[in-house]
Amino acid sequence: MHVVAAPLSFQAGAATDPAAAAALERLLTRSATARQYSAIRRLEASGGGQRAWLDVRTDFRPGTGLRYDVTAEGGSGYIRARVLKSLLDEERSLIARDGAPEVAISRDNYAFSPERINDEGLAVIGLKPLRRERALIGGRMFVTLEGDLVRVEGRLAKNPSFWVSRATVVRSYRRVNGVTMPIALESRAELRLFGSSTLRMTYRYTLVDDRTVDDSLYPSITAR
Repeated sequence: MHVVAAPLSFQAGAATDPAAAAALERLLTRSATARQYSAIRRLEASGGGQRAWLDVRTDFRPGTGLRYDVTAEGGSGYIRARVLKSLLDEERSLIARDGAPEVAISRDNYAFSPERINDEGLAVIGLKPLRRERALIGGRMFVTLEGDLVRVEGRLAKNPSFWVSRATVVRSYRRVNGVTMPIALESRAELRLFGSSTLRMTYRYTLVDDRTVDDSLYPSITAR
């Protein structure tokens, strides 16, 4: 996750909940340091009666970027190449060109609308991308009152590729070794030649900041 400290920016005319606004401020004032990690990811996608999956070992190091190695795969070769591997290649390319500030949750990229505290006790904050960018999301994010990001959901501001359109996503986060990290991505989209499709990616971290992750503490972070 990348967040950038900045003065708050709210959508004109939107109702602002003070408690939600305070949670947003806590989120935005946190450090945007990129965390070194190793993780095993499971990627699955289906569409047009076909499906595919990848098991991937990923390693991220500041300064050297993201590496991934496919350890097992199956199903449609088209979906694996055009959707699953394309998703990983786009992430690697974004990191390589130091594109994190372009997609960070920041005033430079979004107008915010702190709306309310929901039944989960989370601050609900509207997100309006300030430009069309593949990794920006128009929708809402859900934040603890302490300022921890829990979930972002909505539609991508720009199609992720020629092969994928009308993509809606849910990104989930959790503290791992005391650091907020992504743990799941779910998406629905229109896939060229296959029609409606679904995608899910989960993370099982083995190291964060060179510290071993105890799987028993994070039961939902498990490759399936």
